[in-house]
Amino acid sequence: MRTVDCGEYLEIADESVSTKWYGLRWSIGWILSIVLFVGFGSAEARQPNILFIMTDDQRPDTIAALGNPAIRTPNLDGLVQGGTAFTRAIAAYPVCHVSRAEVLTGTSAFRNGIGYHNRIIDPVLATWAGTFRAAGYQTWFVGKWHNDGQPKQRGYEETHGLYTAGGGGTEQRSPYLDHAGSPGTGYTGWTFKTDDGKPELEKGIGLTSDISRYFADAAIEFIERKTAEPFFLHVAFTAPHDPRILPPSGSHVYVAEKMILPKNFRADHPFDHGNFKGRDEVLLAIPRQPEEVRAELAAYYAVISALDEQIGRMIAALKATGQLENTLIIFTTDQGLALGSHGLMGKQNMYEHTLGVPLIFNGPGVPKGERRETACYLRDLFPTACEFVGITIPESVEARSLMPALRDARQSIHPNLVSYFTDTQRAIREGPWKLVLYLKANQTQLFDLANDPDEIHDLSAIPEKAARIADLRGKLTTWLTEHADPNLAAVLEMETK
Repeated sequence: MRTVDCGEYLEIADESVSTKWYGLRWSIGWILSIVLFVGFGSAEARQPNILFIMTDDQRPDTIAALGNPAIRTPNLDGLVQGGTAFTRAIAAYPVCHVSRAEVLTGTSAFRNGIGYHNRIIDPVLATWAGTFRAAGYQTWFVGKWHNDGQPKQRGYEETHGLYTAGGGGTEQRSPYLDHAGSPGTGYTGWTFKTDDGKPELEKGIGLTSDISRYFADAAIEFIERKTAEPFFLHVAFTAPHDPRILPPSGSHVYVAEKMILPKNFRADHPFDHGNFKGRDEVLLAIPRQPEEVRAELAAYYAVISALDEQIGRMIAALKATGQLENTLIIFTTDQGLALGSHGLMGKQNMYEHTLGVPLIFNGPGVPKGERRETACYLRDLFPTACEFVGITIPESVEARSLMPALRDARQSIHPNLVSYFTDTQRAIREGPWKLVLYLKANQTQLFDLANDPDEIHDLSAIPEKAARIADLRGKLTTWLTEHADPNLAAVLEMETK
């Protein structure tokens, strides 16, 4: 049975048809693809597999096909060119474990219980993996687990290449140093674990130069099973999180002196944004030195290119086993990273280089080579995957499916996007406008992203922008009230100052 691809369907359409007719043909093409894909219960048809790939701290501007000519990402480029990229997706809370909890549950941190005081996901919530497992999917997990408990407690029936904290004991095979010879402070003591929890010390302790290959190896073993049931395979890479250790392959080399600093590079941030002394921010000297940031960027790009190579291996395995055409691939990250932008190094901020995430869909029925500027959250992936394969979205899910926007670029999903970090930062983005409130620092920023995508010019002090600020503050307050933000009083206090 042949699956009708919507992109292919539209390519044969008369290019002179009106916009209205174009949208109608789009809808008809989508319906035909689903009808033929499901096959009216044909014994040879089954729901599509899902390969969900999540990286760690990957900026949205680190894929060549999405506008960065300085980086080499041929396999991610292939996913972009053969699929649809959402260019306005964000991680609402830019910290690993919180962002991942939102993805797992399809709820905000205010609902799922994860935040700066708590790390335990509310057990009454449905999870992405648990929902798919109940619907007959094989649910597998590979890679970094950075939430409470174990994957098997969140709906995954089996793990391979599981990477979690602890297990290394006192053994240190070699000094844990990054590319610059500095002591690594991330993932110290983390190890690979077997499905029954035993450490696999032969794969190293902490991050290693070839860790992405281990994750891909584990994913490929799952892919090669070719089970009778469809699978949901979640692969969580650690790259390009620090400490950045150069990959063993000599092909992934970037010359530090040739690296171009971000347009919004600064020596330091003008005020304490809420994480001034956090671990991420002290990785490099303050004020930031251009040569140190360039060296970090070179290592960052090298790790991403090595990661891209391993993604290519997984895609090749899908193709070799005859499963590629029946697999929806979703690629994203948990949040971006400053890496010198705005004088910051870490991810605990409200700037676009950190809130923004790359998000790519590639698979049966997904339009090819298209972009979506639809404002959306990472937590929207759970209900999107449900709708894509025909599974009922659980009632506990707050997020919204992106399927309407995937079908039609003119469809909007959220009127605005709200982001938050601890009790120090809140932000709202609506259209080109973005308002940021720093609750502890009593600072406000307003950016016009259409004319200032790098957020260099703060417009909040311009009197003519007062009405815009008031409108955005009102909408932000309404959203935070509806979601029971425990720091709502601090937001309201700022409004009166």
